[in-house]
Amino acid sequence: MSQANAQQHQHHRHHRHHRRRRVWPWVVGILTIVVLVLAAVGVMGLQLAKQAKQVQAHENNAIAMLSKLSSGDAETLANAGDTLPQIAHETRQAQDIAHGGLWNTAAKMPFIGTDISTVQGMTTVINGIVQDSIPQFVNVLKTLNDAQIANGDDGVNLQPIIDAVEPLQQANTSFQRKVRDYDALPTPGIGMIRSAYSKGETQLNDLANRVNALSNTFQILPTLLGGGQQRTYAVMAMTPSEMRSSGGLIGSVGELTAANGSVHVGDFRPNGDYLPYGIGDHSADMKRVFTDEGPLHMSFDIRDLAVFPNTADSAVAMRSIWNRAPWGKDVPLDGVIMVDPVFLQQLIAVNGNVTLPDGTVLTGENTAEFLMNTVYQKYPENETDALFGVVASQAMKSMFSHMDMGKLYKTGEMLGTMAKGRHFTMYAFDERVEQGIQAAGFTGQIPSSETDPSVGIYLTEQNPSKMGWYIKRKAKIQRVNCDDGDLYHVEFMVHNTMTEEEAKSLPWYITGNNSNNTGKAMEKILFYAPQGGSISNLMQLGGKVDAVKETTIDGVNAYETYVQVNPGQIATFTFDVRVSEKATAPLTIDQTPMGWMDDGITYLDPKCDTK
Repeated sequence: MSQANAQQHQHHRHHRHHRRRRVWPWVVGILTIVVLVLAAVGVMGLQLAKQAKQVQAHENNAIAMLSKLSSGDAETLANAGDTLPQIAHETRQAQDIAHGGLWNTAAKMPFIGTDISTVQGMTTVINGIVQDSIPQFVNVLKTLNDAQIANGDDGVNLQPIIDAVEPLQQANTSFQRKVRDYDALPTPGIGMIRSAYSKGETQLNDLANRVNALSNTFQILPTLLGGGQQRTYAVMAMTPSEMRSSGGLIGSVGELTAANGSVHVGDFRPNGDYLPYGIGDHSADMKRVFTDEGPLHMSFDIRDLAVFPNTADSAVAMRSIWNRAPWGKDVPLDGVIMVDPVFLQQLIAVNGNVTLPDGTVLTGENTAEFLMNTVYQKYPENETDALFGVVASQAMKSMFSHMDMGKLYKTGEMLGTMAKGRHFTMYAFDERVEQGIQAAGFTGQIPSSETDPSVGIYLTEQNPSKMGWYIKRKAKIQRVNCDDGDLYHVEFMVHNTMTEEEAKSLPWYITGNNSNNTGKAMEKILFYAPQGGSISNLMQLGGKVDAVKETTIDGVNAYETYVQVNPGQIATFTFDVRVSEKATAPLTIDQTPMGWMDDGITYLDPKCDTK
């Protein structure tokens, strides 16, 4: 995994689902607190307090200009060259004052010294971002803004994108390095300063993730758009309404052909068109886990091809069926793209609404719920897969049409973010091409990095139903030991939010076709330890559960369990995770995607000193 990509989880000790888009308003709060602290303790007298107010004023001016830039569109950022020197002047002044003799002396004093040092470090990081990282990023956007991105109505001029890959990577690396410098600052001891510092850390890491997502997308766009040859991908539209490890049941499959930036998306065929052509290739271990052991005995036909935690296995299975289908046997498959309703919703938000044949309008707000729940309440069963295909086809066709820099910027950031949450994944059969896709984080896979550790938690619904919309998952991660190898405690909850009344009144297609299991969440769960690490003390509370057992799946150790969660119930799993000694990033979770952006993960403050 690339250096930049290895940092994409740095923000994990905070609530990622409470993100703000404003840039660094917390600096003002910190400096205000510092002024009060200095005045209260009387250290260095009025002169030091006066300088603190000067630092605050400079940062105020910088923040006002940065906020105006951050709230603008890509074109605003591309034309930020005139504003940046003014911002840089303010941040340089703040840094120079905060590193003067009085501040350096105060930084060595007991009680307040650590907090003074942290504020000094913050001014250095912010100045470095403004002086170095942001100008690099702005230069890339300006070059793209001046280039001709579109190549006809449905084509993309690849050369400007190819030219932007390396400088964007450099800008991203610079930004990620400075964010790591911020993260490494001593944690303030005074509560109010610590709180403000933590808010800053959350927002900086959020921005770092957005920049990282854009950089990663630019790495794979030339490949996705065909590069120097024609490429054909099977676009597998999956619905987490009926969860499978990598996403959900495959409802329809389309064909995307790209060559030299020109993209053609064919119609999506419902899964029923593929059923006559057999099952997908799979290993003996996958058959044991998902067919022999049950309780749902999967056939590995087209509907089940997201049951594998690794996108590579889904791709191999898809190709084996594709090669038997009349429309596929003479069209070599170069890879697969797996998408879910959340991805389609974000794509629609970028490209505009989709109107269905009956007049229903799908937007960047309602598409996921429509495809995961509403469609099963309002349309006949035999029409749902076709509707999914209509939406996927229209959304995908608009993806690269009428491209300009603003749309490219939004699409790039969106694709990277969606890949991180497994709402959009890719795999290419060309090994060289796949190495780049995987390095950018676009191929879903079980934990494979010792330096960037994650726990894999993958769910597969065992009740033939569309219960996934009602299954809310939450997790908490806390570092509990920072010596002799990092140890984390994880709490993972599966909540069936369907009510007893809904279980009685909703269509059986949603609640399940077996009257004994109406409204029940029946989940087979696989837990994978981080690469080079381990899981221990795995326990479960609530719900009807089979004993957790350790197993080996395709040569990799894993834990397997099955839990049944009735309407309104919560099942909770707790366990400890030790990561590899080579880990350079904190632990995160790779999991089966849900039907919304929020991953449900809360990162608690550590119980030990990580600085």
